[in-house]
Amino acid sequence: MSCRSDLIVAAMSAAADARVAVAELAAQLLPAKPGFVLFFCSAEYDRSALEHAFAHFFAGVTLAGCTTAGEITPRGYDQGTICALGFSASHFQVAQACIQDLAAFDLLQAQQLVDGLLQHNQPQALPPTARPFVLTLLDGLSAQEEMVLLALEAALGNIAHFGGSAGDDNLLNATHIFVDGRFYQGAAAVIMLHTTLPFEVFSTHHVSALSDKLVVTAASADMRTVHELNAEPAALAYAAAIGCQVTDLNATVFALHPLAVRIGKDYYVRSIQRVHADNSLTFYCAVGQGAVLTTMQPQPILPDLQQRFAEIEQRIGEPLITIGCDCVLRRLESTERQTLQQASEFFRAHRVFGFNTYGEHFQGVHLNQTFTGVVIAQPAEG
Repeated sequence: MSCRSDLIVAAMSAAADARVAVAELAAQLLPAKPGFVLFFCSAEYDRSALEHAFAHFFAGVTLAGCTTAGEITPRGYDQGTICALGFSASHFQVAQACIQDLAAFDLLQAQQLVDGLLQHNQPQALPPTARPFVLTLLDGLSAQEEMVLLALEAALGNIAHFGGSAGDDNLLNATHIFVDGRFYQGAAAVIMLHTTLPFEVFSTHHVSALSDKLVVTAASADMRTVHELNAEPAALAYAAAIGCQVTDLNATVFALHPLAVRIGKDYYVRSIQRVHADNSLTFYCAVGQGAVLTTMQPQPILPDLQQRFAEIEQRIGEPLITIGCDCVLRRLESTERQTLQQASEFFRAHRVFGFNTYGEHFQGVHLNQTFTGVVIAQPAEG
């Protein structure tokens, strides 16, 4: 199955065998002679087999991608598939880099990385009206997003940036990114795309604040695991605040009852990843001691997406493609509310392609329970 245009080709395969799946992608993408291919794949695939298949079928083509907690393909929400976008070299110049040691990544390395990406793209033959944006793909279980994104944002300056943290189908065992011909753990891919096409990077969420507050009174040094909320065991305090039993806590409950920190006038969701036997809670984002968490109420997802897309499309025109990083908890929520099919129909109508994440990246901030991405519009007339 494929959805073609002269500038970006979207393709997918549901074949379980890695080599067959990559061969099907190649059959859909290679006739368009893409200069760059971006893919998202289920963690069910054998990664070594994927590496060999990509090397065979896409020799000479630059590739990047990651494992997922679900895919958004030309069919809408999908699972157990591999999907890819092929970008025409006539309208996109692409440079990428791999950060292999996330814990040691600092501002100096970030500046050197960004300078290298800009230098790589400058000699290319795009018109001077071309603008860049950056996509980051990062190991979703590394617990390093905050510091890496902060350093990158400082180095990127006014270059728009978005991305997502890789998933593993909600197993929470190991997530991987693909760059330079192989899969990595504990790493990140930084991809800079220059294009003359209109585009807009954005982030949106569908939650509103309630009145209950939970203060982090004990947390681990890594700031991802909270031991106490309001001086009580974290899981007990959270369960009481949302009106359920600790034994009922699971990923769907976390999706339907998120927590958030307030920065200025805005709320930033800090989603819970899992509950432990000692009643501590591990989050997808950093939550430091002393942080004040507000209970949040999700609103219907689709009206928010419809409004945001309408606003963006009014500004930049009909979408050619939208690359979306959609939090896995939003997918769980849509499944629970039985709106998954309507969401898939919306994604198909607006040419959305992407994956379900363990966290989203927007302008240097690590987010949860958002839809974050870039809308790339059709070429302007003339």
